[in-house]
Amino acid sequence: MTGAWHKRLYISKSGTRRQSAAATGSELVFGEGAETSTRGARAPRNGCFARLFQEIYVVPKIVVHFIDGTYELFRHFYGLRRFTKGKDRPYGAVVGVLQSVLQIIETGDRYIGVATDHVIESFRNKLWADYKTGAGIERALLAQFHPLEEALAAMGVVVWPMIELEADDALASAAHIASKDKKVEKVAIWTPDKDLAQCVRGERVVQIDGRRKIIRDAAGVREKFGVDPPLIPDLLALVGDAADGYPGIPGIGAKTAAQLLNRHGPIEDFPPDVLGKQRDLALLFKKLATLRTDAPLFKKVETLRWRGATPAFAGWAEKMEAPRLLERCEKAVKLRGSPAPLRSQFTSGRSAAKRTR
Repeated sequence: MTGAWHKRLYISKSGTRRQSAAATGSELVFGEGAETSTRGARAPRNGCFARLFQEIYVVPKIVVHFIDGTYELFRHFYGLRRFTKGKDRPYGAVVGVLQSVLQIIETGDRYIGVATDHVIESFRNKLWADYKTGAGIERALLAQFHPLEEALAAMGVVVWPMIELEADDALASAAHIASKDKKVEKVAIWTPDKDLAQCVRGERVVQIDGRRKIIRDAAGVREKFGVDPPLIPDLLALVGDAADGYPGIPGIGAKTAAQLLNRHGPIEDFPPDVLGKQRDLALLFKKLATLRTDAPLFKKVETLRWRGATPAFAGWAEKMEAPRLLERCEKAVKLRGSPAPLRSQFTSGRSAAKRTR
């Protein structure tokens, strides 16, 4: 084989990522009997390179986005308050979430799922009496929960309204399912919730804080929390999570918890004298903090592909007084541009972790 060559990442017209081998100065040939493939490379018909070529250079690569719809609804609802002087628009937060989802679609990535809390309460409320509930949520915000789910579905986006499980469990389950698909190049979980840090794996499954524009991979999780992603439930069990309503173990702060976990591993492996009588309580809190990954949300990643809004979305756009959303959907269906790399849009969690502690 003569001539230098390199791998190149590009986007097909359908919006899926592919890698190809590009030859410089001569045609790239992997072996006898090769046939021409994409971008001038020649794919082997047989031999030791055939399967490798198929998996790396021919099979489309997909970036999947999973969005915390409940968090986004809260964020847009209170974000609008700064401009509406307390006069809440009936669908203002819903429109904001739809706009955020469309921004992802408009970059060229089309594989999207949104998880929502159809009700706030879940199975965890039966395990811990003080676990978070829907009490205190403003009526104007609560009234937009179900319309968000309906509007997303009308826009053609896959949505999972959770009842017994939480939206966080849906995100964890979706990431688990998608990560098993070899065609998936990256899984992006859109939420700043520290619970979801437990789902991060290497640089392939990452967590995105859209408001702060930070991507956090496994190294970023360790830099921010002091432990690797699989130990996040143990960390939260020890230090507590005020947002979810459990206090943690008295006398153990974040630094001490990280030291204990790095020294002994998960709580189950702690020597008996470390937690003493608090061990059972810590294990209960760990159960609260551990996200479920067994929700049967989908079987094939292809079912997540956005193919455009449904006919019903025109009525929703009119009801929400947001005709621009419909126009953007119609335009997005025709897009053939290349998705912007995630790293070019956001700050690495490793470099930003110290600033956000």
